[in-house]
Amino acid sequence: MPASHPDVVAEPLRAWLVRWLYAAAVAHLLVGALLPWLADAAFLDGYHRGIVLAFWPAEPAPPAALAQQAWWMALFGPTVQTVGVWMVALVRIADQQRSASAWAWLAAGILVWAPQDVMVSLRAGVWTNVWLDCFAVVAMILPLAWLWRHDRVAGQNGSTS
Repeated sequence: MPASHPDVVAEPLRAWLVRWLYAAAVAHLLVGALLPWLADAAFLDGYHRGIVLAFWPAEPAPPAALAQQAWWMALFGPTVQTVGVWMVALVRIADQQRSASAWAWLAAGILVWAPQDVMVSLRAGVWTNVWLDCFAVVAMILPLAWLWRHDRVAGQNGSTS
């Protein structure tokens, strides 16, 4: 195969992007598993203070509010972990079968989640969440779009590379 053949560049890039998405999925699994145990940990105090300021800007938050916030965060952990399981499964299917539709389903999930999550965070004025959401969207949608297009074109050409 000549050095100018597109697969010389495309296949290593595809492999790297797949590994990136596996890493994102595993990160969801790990964060989801840790949130129930660490939601009230001291290293998250700054994050909690940022949220508290969105709801109690002029007065101290009641201690029960902080406890409830940590409880919600802990409760959210298993949801994040479950999303990680689904992500691992879809990345594996998409990678092994070179399935453009599996990449599209992953992208669809992000595109359903992100605008709503950003809207809720903006309404509350919790900019930390908005920036985290924006990072997550860019970090995942761009690789997913590339993989979707690459595997769709390869599938139309009857190629597996």
